[in-house]
Amino acid sequence: MLFRKKQKDLIEWIHNDENALLITGARQVGKTYLIRETLQNENIEFLEINLIENPKYASMFETTLKKDIKTFVEQLSVIANKPLAKKETIIFIDEVQECKELITSIKFLVEEGSYKYIFSGSLLGVELTNLRSAPVGYLRVIEMFPLDLEEFLIANGLHNTFIEQLKNNFLQKTIVNEVLHEKIMDAFYKYLIVGGMPKAVSTYIATNDLISTSLVHRDIINLYIKDFTKYEENKTLKLKLIKTYNLIPAELNEQNKRFIFKNLDDTMKFDRYENSFNWLSSAGVALPIYNVVEPKIPLELNKKANLFKMFLSDVGMLTTFYGRSTILKLLQRDKDINYGAVFENFIAQELIAHGYKGYYYNSKKYGELDFVIEHLGEILPIEVKSGKNYKIHSALNNVIDLPNYNINQSIVFSNYNVEIKNKIIYFPIYMIMFINEDLLELPKIDPIDFSDLK
Repeated sequence: MLFRKKQKDLIEWIHNDENALLITGARQVGKTYLIRETLQNENIEFLEINLIENPKYASMFETTLKKDIKTFVEQLSVIANKPLAKKETIIFIDEVQECKELITSIKFLVEEGSYKYIFSGSLLGVELTNLRSAPVGYLRVIEMFPLDLEEFLIANGLHNTFIEQLKNNFLQKTIVNEVLHEKIMDAFYKYLIVGGMPKAVSTYIATNDLISTSLVHRDIINLYIKDFTKYEENKTLKLKLIKTYNLIPAELNEQNKRFIFKNLDDTMKFDRYENSFNWLSSAGVALPIYNVVEPKIPLELNKKANLFKMFLSDVGMLTTFYGRSTILKLLQRDKDINYGAVFENFIAQELIAHGYKGYYYNSKKYGELDFVIEHLGEILPIEVKSGKNYKIHSALNNVIDLPNYNINQSIVFSNYNVEIKNKIIYFPIYMIMFINEDLLELPKIDPIDFSDLK
């Protein structure tokens, strides 16, 4: 079983949480496999029902849940063809988007209490528009992404000792052992080709064949496009989805990487394509990184919704889009190729998987910052450099010198080892794996007490 960080959250839910669980994420990121393998490894009795493979159950549940929770619970034993141990069995319903009534019935299923429920499926962000109506306090949500770099390194056999050594270098801002640095950089370039889709990673580990790995990417891309074509009743949306998705790799190869709407259609403006961007983002197949007017907390209030860069959900799939010549040059670490698109896609992917909302800053006066995030309660600018001139970053210099932005620290990610210069930390690009939103812990607070009021 491939190591996944979310397994820890799933195990914690199994043993300590009585609420229902919803695992979301794009197709092929490993949701079903993780749930099934974890339940088996924890020796949990469970009933798995796939509503696409068994559409009759979807319609049956839809009808029953509108009338009677007790009858629904009784139907589960019939489906299992055996008595189910109450309080011990977990009901795992996959492709839950085929029965939206399950989401709106979560409160009643939890309160009834015979079983615990795990839901998962495809296109949940698109199909389950009523997810917001699920009662607060009855549903826990875990979002899954492709394997991040750390998970990829572990899958390929890197011992935890070396990960801890790298993490210590990151925290202490000290130079990484040169042999270890080169080994990890080599693995990083392979990650840019293989990416983090579980089937692609497993294929690479089993075969060391990058052609077979790229074929896995092609299959997933075709599966995504097949999802787009489900909208037969709305041919305009279907065509916009395909056109927008296929244009992302080319847009990322432009100098500023911002998505230019006229490249979709000279006559179209953002509002005519807004639904297709939102669909791709909600489906988890594309990652928008929005422009902010100012690099100030809260970044969300400074966001421009119609100015953004759009990245693919998996950097390996982006590399496959670019073709075999790009793969070969990445393997050779060819100095003459601009890796900006794949480097930035990697960073965007890692940031979002680690719990951040991604933004970038662009000013005619000061220049552009590749990424801006809220980290440890402060604004953290991030520059991504793929070449040897990684210390040339005029926009970053301009912004950190502005007193009204109060930037105390910034990061430049590159191919090179750790170095510190004033407010700028130069980190090897693989050290993004140690930047995590969970590092910021909120303090415990006393309860509100009005007892002393008279």
